[in-house]
Parts: sequence; structure tokens; C-alpha cells
Amino acid sequence: MKIKTTVFFFAFLLYSKLDAQTADGNAGINQANTTVRGYFDAGTNLMYAVGAILGLIGAVKVYQKWNHGDHDTGKVAAAWFGSCIFLVIVATVLKSFFGL
Repeated sequence: MKIKTTVFFFAFLLYSKLDAQTADGNAGINQANTTVRGYFDAGTNLMYAVGAILGLIGAVKVYQKWNHGDHDTGKVAAAWFGSCIFLVIVATVLKSFFGL
């Protein structure tokens, strides 16, 4: 019985604290939403830049394997190409998903 009373007491304190801060909490959430949306374009451009760098590194790796006559060149090329395409698709899908 003592545990139930303690849990109820803490739940009541938490509820009263949240109820008192609702106006400030909503303003903080809206400010965070605006800030994150402002950084989203820069983050998307960063993902495109990382994809380009990975593409260049992958091209060099595939070229080296091709010149050495390795048999798994196609597999390595598909992996590097797939990672670059994944970054571009993720950035585009996130943009469209959040309506930015």
C-alpha cells in the first residue's frame, strides 16, 4: 500500500509540474522545431557532399581493384555505388517526408 501511495504522489507532482509548464513547454517545442527546420537544408547539403566524397573514394578503390585483376570488382563497385545512392535517397526522402 505504501508503494502505491508513493507512486501516486510522484505522479501527481509530475502532472502538476507539467501542467504549470505547458505554456513554456509549447513555446520551447515550437522554437526547437523552427531551429531544426532551419538547419535541415544545411544537413541535406552535407549529406550530398559526403555522398560525393564517398563516390570519389569508391571510384578510386574500384579502379585499383580493376587494375589488379581482382574477381570481386563488381561486388565492390555495387557496394560503393549503393552507399552513395543510399545517402542521396535518404536525404531526399527525409526532405519530402517532413515537407521541407
